[in-house]
Amino acid sequence: MAPAAANYYSAPPHAHQKQRGYRICDTCGAVENPAAQKFRLCGGCMTTQYCSPECQKSHWPSHKTICQHTAAQMSGAKQQAIGPAYPDENLAKYLRKFTSTHSSLLGWAGFQALQLKRLPANIRQSALLIELSYNAHAESLYRFSVANTHIVSRTYVTNHDPLVAADISRREERCRRSGGIGTLVILVQCGGISQVMPVEVDPPSKISWDSRDDWAEVLRHFVESGRTDFKPISTTARGVVYG
Repeated sequence: MAPAAANYYSAPPHAHQKQRGYRICDTCGAVENPAAQKFRLCGGCMTTQYCSPECQKSHWPSHKTICQHTAAQMSGAKQQAIGPAYPDENLAKYLRKFTSTHSSLLGWAGFQALQLKRLPANIRQSALLIELSYNAHAESLYRFSVANTHIVSRTYVTNHDPLVAADISRREERCRRSGGIGTLVILVQCGGISQVMPVEVDPPSKISWDSRDDWAEVLRHFVESGRTDFKPISTTARGVVYG
């Protein structure tokens, strides 16, 4: 019998794709359409995204504090003795790149893990923790594997870093003003290094993604296969839609 995630194991067909933005410009609120133009990530924190150089420049005065704080943490991590299991001094950089590369997959996994389609209030209390194992592989797409996943209290993230908590709160307020349910918090961790990924979430009525109990299996498959072509699946009256 085929696993429940079998329809994710083959790349989606080109016909019948629904274009959907996965990122929001942190300045003007524009939604990314990857087919037309991919947004740029801030080179310092690798979390905040912009639709144009102009938006990035105008946002810098308010973004500067959290960006420099995140960059300093990553720089400090490079100087730490991570341990024999994590000997590569570039681990912090690899982790940021991993989070950026798999942002759509990680956001979808968090949405499924917290069951936000059925229980949107979970976004205020819980977060998804993804623990990675590091593999010293020449190809960047194969440097991590998923060791474990946990649903944790959101305070596990917000109580440890006031600046990160303030940034999450700012995103949450903006999201709710525009009709969303809030900010989904995902913590990606490898050894003693972690990356917080905040995702602003639309109300469930606007999200047609199928609910999946096998989200952890799908997450592990895409990460460990080195695939970056993930698209959420929605079953509609018109058939199966990817995107």
